[in-house]
Parts: sequence; C-alpha cells; structure tokens
Amino acid sequence: MYKLSLKRVIMILAICALGIFYSVPNFVKDAKTNLPSWWQPVNLGLDLQGGSSLLLAVDTKAALRDRMENLEDSARSALKETKIRYQSISSTEDGLRVKIDNPNNRAKALAPLRKMDDGLKVTEEGDTLVVMYDEPALNEIKLKLVDQSIEIVRKRIDEYGTNEPSIQSQGAGRILVQLPGVQNPEEVKALIGKTAKMSFHLVDSTTTPTEARRGKLKTSSRIIRGTLGEQYVIVKKPAVGGETLTDASVSFQDGDPAVSFKFNNLGAKKFGEVTKNNIGEQLAIVLDNEVISAPTIQSAITGGSGVITGNYTAETAQELALLLRSGALPAPLNILEERTVGAGLGTDSIKAGVEASIIGFIGVVIFLLVAYGLFGLFTTITVFLNLFLMLGALSLMGATLTLPGIAGIILTIGMAVDANVLIFERMREEVKAGRSIRDAIETGFTIAWGTIFDSNLTTLIAAAVLFYFGSGPVRGFAVTLTIGIVTSLFTSVTVTRLFITAWYNKYKPKALPI
Repeated sequence: MYKLSLKRVIMILAICALGIFYSVPNFVKDAKTNLPSWWQPVNLGLDLQGGSSLLLAVDTKAALRDRMENLEDSARSALKETKIRYQSISSTEDGLRVKIDNPNNRAKALAPLRKMDDGLKVTEEGDTLVVMYDEPALNEIKLKLVDQSIEIVRKRIDEYGTNEPSIQSQGAGRILVQLPGVQNPEEVKALIGKTAKMSFHLVDSTTTPTEARRGKLKTSSRIIRGTLGEQYVIVKKPAVGGETLTDASVSFQDGDPAVSFKFNNLGAKKFGEVTKNNIGEQLAIVLDNEVISAPTIQSAITGGSGVITGNYTAETAQELALLLRSGALPAPLNILEERTVGAGLGTDSIKAGVEASIIGFIGVVIFLLVAYGLFGLFTTITVFLNLFLMLGALSLMGATLTLPGIAGIILTIGMAVDANVLIFERMREEVKAGRSIRDAIETGFTIAWGTIFDSNLTTLIAAAVLFYFGSGPVRGFAVTLTIGIVTSLFTSVTVTRLFITAWYNKYKPKALPI
C-alpha cells in the first residue's frame, strides 16, 4: 500500500494516457474527414445523428413460385426417367399439379415426385397429383429466405459505404434497415430493391420470336425481352446459374466500361461444357428477367470467366459488379414503411443526454466533496478519467452510440463512485476500531475489494444477458454499461489507490480527511 512499484505506476498512467488519446477525436470538429481511419470518434446511431429507416417485406410468394417452376422441370425429368406418361404439369406458389389419367401411373408417380426435394408431400385430387411442401419444410424455406435476404442486403449496404447500418429481422418475413447519416435514401432503396439475378440460357434457334407470339412455342422455351426492346426465345432452364458466380469487377473493353465475372469450379465446368457443345449457337445473358447480351458461341470457354459488355458508364458498371458480387436476392423486397429522422432530433437527444450527464455529475461531485473531502476530490478526478476511458474504449472499438448508450454512460457515472464509497466507509470503520491511518487505508482497499467485485460481477452478468438476447439499441446499452463497469473498476480502485498512496507518502497525515 505505502509504495507502488515504478512498473505498476507506469502501467496505470499508460492506460490512462491511452484512453484519453483515443477519446480526443470526439472533441475534434470534422474528425471523420480530418483524422486517420484508426483514430476516429464514436459513431452515432440513427437516434442521435438522424438518418433513414426502411421496413422491408420479403415476397416469399414470388420466391416459392420460382421454386415451383424449377420443380416443374424436375418433375418432367423424373417422370420421363421412370417412363410414366402424364397429361400436363402446371405450377403455382402453392405447389405443382400433375395430371395423370391412368390410376396405375399415378400410384407409380408418387415416389419419384416425393424424392425431388426434401419435405415434399404428394396428395391426390381426382386424376391430378398435387405436389407441395409440408408445413415444417415450408416454414424452414421462408425462414431461410429472410436470413439470406438480410445477409445480401447487409453486403450491399456495407459495400455502399453507409456508416454503421443496423439490419435485422422484425416479425415474420420483415427486415428493418436503419441507415444513420443517410438523409436521402433513394439510392440505397434502389440498390436494396434490385435482385440482380443473372443466369445464362441457350437461345432456341428452332423458334423465332414471331412464331412464339403466334403460339408456336415449346413448353421448354419462353419468350423474353432484351434491353433494347428486341425479343428472344430462350430455353427456360438455365444452362449456368448465377449462383455459381464468385466475383465480379469493373473492367474495360476497347476503352469502354464493362463487367468481368468469374465462376466457381462447378460453374466453370458447366460453362465450359455448354460453350463446347453449342458452338455457333447464341447464349443469352439474362439479368433480372431481361436479356442484356446474346453473343454467338465461337469456341469453348474453359477458363471459368467472362465479360459483360454494353452501354455502361463507370458508375453503372460498378453498381452491376457490386450487385453480382453480393449475390441475387432470393426473393423480391417490398418497402412497407420509410421514415427519415431529422438531424434536429439527434441534436436534441445529444443535448438532453449531455445535460443529464452534467447534472448527474455535479450531483455526484457535491456529494463526494461534502461526504469525503479530499478523498472525494480524488474520486471526482477518477470519475472524469472514467468518462475519458469510456469514450476512448468506444472509439477504439468503432462502436455505435445510441440514446440508450448515453443512458448507460449516465448510469455508470453514479456506479463509478460505489466502489470508492465502500472503500472510504470501510476506512472510517477501521479508524473507529483504533487502527492506524496506514492500516485503515490498507484494510479499506483490501477488505472492500471482495464486495466491490461481487456487486459489479452481477451487473456484468445482467449486461451480458442484455447483449445476448437484445438487439440494436439494447445491445448498445449493454456495451456501454459493460465498458463503464470495467473502466470504473479500474479508476475507482487502481487509480484512486495511486492518488491516496502518493498523498500519504508525501504528507504522512495524522488523520483521515473523510
């Protein structure tokens, strides 16, 4: 107690200096642009700096309809392999309807139809077999659609450069997107809403668009529009799916912006086989149900990469590359609600939070000075230091501060002195019991430590539960509360002990100033 080692003193001072250093950007004007990326202020949440909030709905019906269309092709192949004759196959988002007149063939078709995918059930309605997913499988598909949509939206928003977005599910089939600092969300809305679903289809050279419009269209083909208004007849089933893309970036062809893309091993193999077996045929590149290019295959392309050319600017090529990199949305997203939070509300929140912090701090300081005199002054200094350490830790973590986070900081101002109150009261008891000043100080820190640790541990457990089960602002409160507990333990025990030790060794007092 009476003498701290030089190594320990240096370590305590170094931690304090580091905390103050990382808190400095919070007091620098335009720190985001004027300071390096590793030395930045705390990020402010939507409720503090304003921004935009979007509530999106995942169109699961459209995704299920696409899934059933894919199953339609699988059903045709499965029945063809088992040599079962059928009259017709049609699909909706609710399931497939397979018409088979022969009762024996209907019975034989049950097994191959069920095997097409996990969770399928087949029921009979007269001469028609209805193929659909059972309830557990359907719920799992919908849940995956929402999870996949959240991840893809997150990738797009993060690459767009939005500051600390909050993206989370809200209710059944809904996604809440909060964009701090974004006052005009139109570009972000457009970016989120695009599906960027790319696939490669062989052009059906046996049927012209004119013949297709007259009804002479194979069941395996469909007519589709091009970017310039022209029409193509393409094979329904993709030759290569866009999900096999692994990367996309901007490149230049003859000085014009273009988009280069790469396949994974499976996609490269399929692309190589398609181009090898269909030399002289056209291969349509379909993006969001529109043909953007339909080049003629000149030779086998086995390198697993390609280039999309067109009337792109550098910006549109970059946007397309971003969409392809992040992947296709598994289902369309519909905007249910859009709110813009003005910066004035954030300013009012910050002002109210700062005022509350100042009032709380003044109240705590008055109490400390009246109740504990010089030791109260030491504690006041450590409370100031605690605030700097908290800001420094939040800045170093790149954390986002919300209004509940400010509440956590205010709470820790009061909690920061709890440990000192316990220590000082223990010192008073020891002096009354007849111990010397030195022994009373030593015992105060030693005996009170167990109680201090236990009380803060229970609060840490509560903060951990809030962080684990909470989301958004609740997690922000848990983070600031946790950091505040750790820093207050350091300042109220370690730093205060350093002050009192230095004071005692210099003045050798005859009585405690409390």
